Amino acid sequence: MKKAILALADGTVFTGTSFGAEGEAAGEVVFNTSMTGYQEILTDPSYKGQMVTMTYPLIGNYGVNLEDIESGRPWAEGFIVKEYCEYPSNFRSHGSLGSYMKSYGIVGIQGIDTRALTKHTRDKGAQMGIISSVSDNIKDLCERAAALPGMAGQDLAKEVTCKEPYAWKESVWELGLGYLEAQHKSKKVVVYDFGVKRNILRLLASHGCNVTVVPAFTPWQDVLTLAPDGVLLSNGPGDPEPVKYAVENIMGLIGKVPIFGICLGHQLLGLAMGGKTYKLKFGHHGGNQPVMDMTTRKVEITAQNHGFAVDMDTMPDSIELTHMNLNDKTVEGMCHKELPIFSVQYHPEASPGPHDSSYLFERFVAMMEIEKLKTGR
Repeated sequence: MKKAILALADGTVFTGTSFGAEGEAAGEVVFNTSMTGYQEILTDPSYKGQMVTMTYPLIGNYGVNLEDIESGRPWAEGFIVKEYCEYPSNFRSHGSLGSYMKSYGIVGIQGIDTRALTKHTRDKGAQMGIISSVSDNIKDLCERAAALPGMAGQDLAKEVTCKEPYAWKESVWELGLGYLEAQHKSKKVVVYDFGVKRNILRLLASHGCNVTVVPAFTPWQDVLTLAPDGVLLSNGPGDPEPVKYAVENIMGLIGKVPIFGICLGHQLLGLAMGGKTYKLKFGHHGGNQPVMDMTTRKVEITAQNHGFAVDMDTMPDSIELTHMNLNDKTVEGMCHKELPIFSVQYHPEASPGPHDSSYLFERFVAMMEIEKLKTGR
C-alpha cells in the first residue's frame, strides 16, 4: 500500500496509506458521524469543496452499487477513514468503494487516527487540508494547505447545479423493485437546484408532486410561468451569502407561491427575508443530531450537513423559530407567521440517516393544498 499524508493548514499532519485514486486532493476537512451511507455522502453535492472524515472506523465493507447515489457523480474532494475494507460483502454490491473512488478520481487516505482528527477539528474548528499520495514534503503540503481559500465567501452552488431544467419521475426505492415511477401527481413543484439530493426529489414524487428541477440561476419570473403550486429551495454547498442571484430570485417569489427550503435553501431564504448567516466552528455533518420541533415539542434525530447557520436574532418579527438544535441551540427551522413559507436546516429526506423528519414533505403538500383552496388557483 502506498503512503499518503493528510496535512492541515495549522501544521498538523497524519500519515496513513492511500486508497481510491492516487494524487492530491484539497478542501475543508470535516467529519461525518454516520455509521453507514458513505456512498450517499460522497455523492451529496453539499460536500463540494470538502474532504470528509468518517468517524465510524470501518468503511467500505458493503461496497457500492448503482442505486445508492444522491447525484450523478461524487462531489466530495477527498475521503478520510480509519480502516478501508477492500473486499466488500453485500448482495447489492457492484464493486468496491476504492475502485469506485478511483474511477472518479477521488483521493482517499486510510489508517490514520480518525478519532484524534475529529477531536482536533472540534477543538480547533474545520480547516483546509491536503491529502497527498505523491509528495512527502510535509512543510510544502502544510504551507499549501494554509494558502487555500476557505469556504466562507465561495459560491459553490453554481458549480453543482444542473445546466438545464428537467422533469423528475423517479419515486422511492423498494426491495426487489428498485426505484418506482411516481404516480398520482396532483401538485406541481418547481425545485431550485443548488446541489439537490435525489432523495428530496424522490420523496416529493412519492407524495404526489409533479417535479420540475431548474438551475440555481433561473429568474423567478420564469419559475412563475411554470404555474407551480409550490417551490422547493434545495440543499447545496458553500457559503449562502455570495449566492446573491438566488437571494434576489427568492425575494421575487415571496408572497406569490408556497416555499419550502432545505439546508442551503433554508439559509438563502433567511437572507431573502432580511436576516444574516454565519459560519459554524466545525459544522453539523452526520445522522444523529437531536432537533426539537418547537410547535409540537417533539424531538427528532436528524441527518445534517452544513457549515453555516441562520442568525435568528437578525430575522424580522414576521419570522418564527420552529426547530432548534438541542446540542448547540442553533436554528434548525423557521416559518413565516402569515405567508405559506417554512424551512429547515437539516435533511428530512435522510439518505443516509433517520426518517424522523419525513413528515415535512406531508406538511409542504398540505400547505400547497390550503393555499390552493384560499386562492382558487
